[in-house]
Amino acid sequence: MLPMQRMAVIACLLPLPVLAAVGTARRQPDAAHYRQCLNTSSDNPAAALADAEAWIKAGGGVPAQHCAALALVGLKRYAEAGSRLDRTAADKAVPSSAFRAALFDQAGNAWLLAGDGAHAVQSLSAALTLSAGDADLFADLARAQAMIRNWHEVDLDLNAALQIAPRRADLLVLRASARRALKRYDDSRNDIEAALKIKPGDANALVERGLLRRQLGDLGGAKKDFQAVLRAAPASTAAAQAKENLDALNP
Repeated sequence: MLPMQRMAVIACLLPLPVLAAVGTARRQPDAAHYRQCLNTSSDNPAAALADAEAWIKAGGGVPAQHCAALALVGLKRYAEAGSRLDRTAADKAVPSSAFRAALFDQAGNAWLLAGDGAHAVQSLSAALTLSAGDADLFADLARAQAMIRNWHEVDLDLNAALQIAPRRADLLVLRASARRALKRYDDSRNDIEAALKIKPGDANALVERGLLRRQLGDLGGAKKDFQAVLRAAPASTAAAQAKENLDALNP
C-alpha cells in the first residue's frame, strides 16, 4: 500500500479513540468538530488547516493538532506533517497506546512521502514498540529502510511481517526486491513465485520478476514480464515501471 493510501486507511480508524481526550461536557461538539475537520482535511486542506490552527489556539488539543497535520499532508507539506504528527504522538494527552501507535504510523508515512527515510524509520520504530503485531507496520518500516538502502533490515522487517501474514503477496514481492538487492537471487525468485501462486498475474510481482531476470542477464524473459504487465494492467503504477524498464531494454 502506498504511503498516501496507508494514511487514508489509518485516518478512517482514528476519530473515535481520541475523543476520550476531551472533557465530557465538550465531547459532543468537539467530536463533531473533529470529524468535520478530518473530512475537510482531504477535500479542502487549506480550509482545514486554518480551522485546526484556530481550534488549537482555542484549546483543541490532540484532535486539533491531528487535523492540522493531516491538512498539511493534503497540502503536500509532508515534512511539516511528519514533524507535527510525531509531536502529537508524543503528547501526554494522547488517550491510548493504540492511538499513539497510529499517530506514529501516520508520521512515518508522511516522512515517506517527504522522501525522508531516516525520520520515517524513527517514527515507525516508535509505532512498533506500541503495536508489534501489525504486519502493515512492519511493511511500512521495511519501505523506510529500503529508502535508505538498509537491505538487511528490510529483509528482517518483512520476515516479521510475513510471520504475521504469510499469504500477503505484496509482502513477498517487497521481500523479493530486498533479496535481489542483497544478491540472494534464489531466495528472491522463490518469493516472486510464491507471490504469483497466491495472486496469479500480479503486476508488481511480474515487474519484480522482470527486474530479477534483467539483473541475471535474461533480457528476453525480462521483456516478456514487462510486456505482460503492460497488457494486464496498462493504467497501473506497475505498468509505468514496466514501460520505463522496457524502454531501457529497447533503446
